[in-house]
Amino acid sequence: MNPLLDFSGLPRFAAIRPEHVTPAVDALLEQNRALIARLTAPDTPATWDSFVQPMEDAHERLNRAWGIVGHLHSVLDSPALREAYNTNQPKIVEYYTELGQNLALFEKYKALKASPEYERLDRAQRKIIDNEIRDFRLSGAELPEDKKKRFAEISARLAQLSTRFSENLLDATNAYALYIEDEAELVGIPADVLQAAREEAQKDGKPGWKFTLRAPSYIPVMQYADNRALREQLYRAYVTRASEFGKPELDNTPIIDEILKLRREAARLLGYDNHAEVSLVAKMAESPKQVLDFLNDLAAKALPFARRDWAELKQFAKDELGLEDLQAWDVAYASEKLRVRRYAFSEQEVKQYFPEHKVLEGLFRVVSTIYGLRIREAQAETWDPTVRFFRIEDGEGRHVGSFYLDLYARETKRGGAWMDDAITRRVVNGRVQVPVAYLVCNFSAPVGGKPALFTHDEVLTLFHEFGHGLHHLLTQVEHYGVSGIHGVEWDAVELPSQFMENFCWEWDVLRHMTEHCETGEPLPRALYDKMIAAKNFQAGMQMVRQLEFSLFDMHLHYDFDPEGSKTPLELLDEIRQRVAVLIPPPYTRFPQSFSHIFAGGYSAGYYSYKWAEVLSADAYSLFEENGVLDPATGAKFRQEILAVGGSRSALESFVAFRGREPRVDALLRHNGMVEAETV
Repeated sequence: MNPLLDFSGLPRFAAIRPEHVTPAVDALLEQNRALIARLTAPDTPATWDSFVQPMEDAHERLNRAWGIVGHLHSVLDSPALREAYNTNQPKIVEYYTELGQNLALFEKYKALKASPEYERLDRAQRKIIDNEIRDFRLSGAELPEDKKKRFAEISARLAQLSTRFSENLLDATNAYALYIEDEAELVGIPADVLQAAREEAQKDGKPGWKFTLRAPSYIPVMQYADNRALREQLYRAYVTRASEFGKPELDNTPIIDEILKLRREAARLLGYDNHAEVSLVAKMAESPKQVLDFLNDLAAKALPFARRDWAELKQFAKDELGLEDLQAWDVAYASEKLRVRRYAFSEQEVKQYFPEHKVLEGLFRVVSTIYGLRIREAQAETWDPTVRFFRIEDGEGRHVGSFYLDLYARETKRGGAWMDDAITRRVVNGRVQVPVAYLVCNFSAPVGGKPALFTHDEVLTLFHEFGHGLHHLLTQVEHYGVSGIHGVEWDAVELPSQFMENFCWEWDVLRHMTEHCETGEPLPRALYDKMIAAKNFQAGMQMVRQLEFSLFDMHLHYDFDPEGSKTPLELLDEIRQRVAVLIPPPYTRFPQSFSHIFAGGYSAGYYSYKWAEVLSADAYSLFEENGVLDPATGAKFRQEILAVGGSRSALESFVAFRGREPRVDALLRHNGMVEAETV
């Protein structure tokens, strides 16, 4: 049996091969098209059981099988798998496009909404029907035939371009390697990073040390290498990835131009002025102007702090480091030196207290305390020997959900960190289907027989992705379309993840999740106090950097003319002149690696990180009021935010938890910007 068509349990990763992809996709699409023909027949009643439920069942199977393929494409890329993925992705896009434009299906959903049965359905079922009607309109169901055809062509091409963008970036990242034989050039770089670099060189049969553009190699060099020329060399390679400065076949510039033109054309076919308006239909924010006002207001509050941070860093770099002209490749290095000078600790010192096993122990303790859950390791087939599998149980020992944990960077794995769903909670034949998630990071693997050590930023990332995982795994919704993260507004989906990050700053959490890798001692209170004092170190600079990306994304999809004379890079430069304090060198090609908006679903939605941060900071403030590990507050958060999934609007869920609408105060306070309102 084709393992991609086995839905009886967990994915059979040990059995899945690239040659299974095409037969599985073809079989599922054939079954689904036959089903749709039956469902759209006049004698099929427009009821939940006869019409919607069979559709939910069919799409859950298709999404599950294709989800495994997409997951492996992200974490275990190979030429054969890439070919199988790229061969079948157009078929999937074509199917969903024709589905979204099927007027007979659309009429059935509208008939069900207008029938007496609609009011008898539960909240989740009604939300699914409402979402489907909205999505039919956004898929061009009401367009005339000639425009439907063009819309379908655009959808297929956009999916192809997004995949190419991601693959180009991965290939450009992997194509670069810098081998250094003279240890004198590597002064300042931490010993564990050097050891990993030496092992990488040995694998290639080369002497010395190998440095790459993958995060565990690149970031420590930028932060610690005393060799300024080395920092500049790696920086230039990193910020010009997938651009005209590299291999022409990996240049994302023409892909960006085509994506922007096609997105605007698709929006106009649907009757909208721009892609941003389409993107916001299914989000909390009501208009591009509202988003821009929100971002510009935050920028006005953050800029005085960012300018102060920048002036201070430049002065320090000049006076203490002899850097008369602080450049982009100096910023991480100078910032780390300033942090050490001001707070008498370095990130490298803190990292020694965060071995992987203690971090996981501490994370699981938080979840156990506030939600009454137990997490234990279990057995399952995985795609790499380093991947682990865990089972979550409630207080009575009932199986709530499971997750795969893939922590380390690999050549076959795209960069970044993410959560994705493997199996979604729903009721099948009267029994609950237990949800399963993928949690993926790109941290440094163990070296020299020692456990993997995480920076505090990596601990924050792990907690963040685990928050997404809990949103998926702790849902109580029984219908696929709005279970877990399904159906949640995109600008609210970061709430549970950013919320979890707050626990990484609590003494009662950190003292239980730290252990020095050599002495076994927990994090000293004095070092913790220094970390807290430094928590908002350069918070202004960090915030305006995120606002720069968010404003670029929104303007790019709102009032930028992709047919005009201005380039995306020129637009970004204009935005930097308004809100940035660090202006990078002219050769920087940030858009060419901005996967979030060109390959990751965040187009006209990158603002969601800041939008949801307002929600998450305000939600966490209730924990601060009641005791940060308070089980009663945790139970309420689980019930009103996590359990309801997408079955009601995110604003309704927030108000049900917090007792009022969100306020920006907690976000500003958490970032040390409380006095910003009077600036």
